[in-house]
Amino acid sequence: MLCVVLFLQTGCKKDPPVTDTRLKDYDGNIYTSVVIGTQEWMVQNLKTTHYRNGSAVQAVTGSAEWKELSAGAFCNYNNDGALVSTYGRLYNWFAVTDPRNLCPAGWHVSSKADWDTLMNYLGGYLFAGGKLKEKDTLHWTSPNNGATNEKGFTALPGGTRNYNSGQFLGLGTQGYFWTTDEQTSDPNRAHRYYLTNQNESLSSDPGDKNFGCSVRCVKD
Repeated sequence: MLCVVLFLQTGCKKDPPVTDTRLKDYDGNIYTSVVIGTQEWMVQNLKTTHYRNGSAVQAVTGSAEWKELSAGAFCNYNNDGALVSTYGRLYNWFAVTDPRNLCPAGWHVSSKADWDTLMNYLGGYLFAGGKLKEKDTLHWTSPNNGATNEKGFTALPGGTRNYNSGQFLGLGTQGYFWTTDEQTSDPNRAHRYYLTNQNESLSSDPGDKNFGCSVRCVKD
């Protein structure tokens, strides 16, 4: 009887299973993962300060220095280390595409094709963002429209760092995620995907390679 009541109220839906495999980056940060369609994604934003081979990723706090970079670098939002455990770190595109690889062995930084596959599996760009966003307003600023997190991806609004001013923007309202793909029409820009608290879409937004954005890894 209880199951019948629950089914009528909720359809007996269960949260998507998160894999038992524990993943570690070079720094020892632990991640979990979730299978969505044919892909397996990390559930957390990347936090590493090293490439896979142990080489350090350059840490850059100064705005003037950030805009001039032509090599891989990372920063913490607002240069605040207390935010890293929740939102991960922000990386420029040069770090994302460095052949030493930011992701643990067996994983890679998500490509445009990876994001397109995910988006299409979730019904297209108009609704995919809501299915990926963490529910409620613990980390997302109200109204967090359309958020269901129905596949367990748990996208968070880690914000971004402006490529020119070095200013930090969007914590709580926007989540920007790099891909490894350049924009064909402009070699100074690369493809990013973003989500916002205002709607349930997953949008593509090419940006200058010196933007600081979050990173998600996908299993090879």
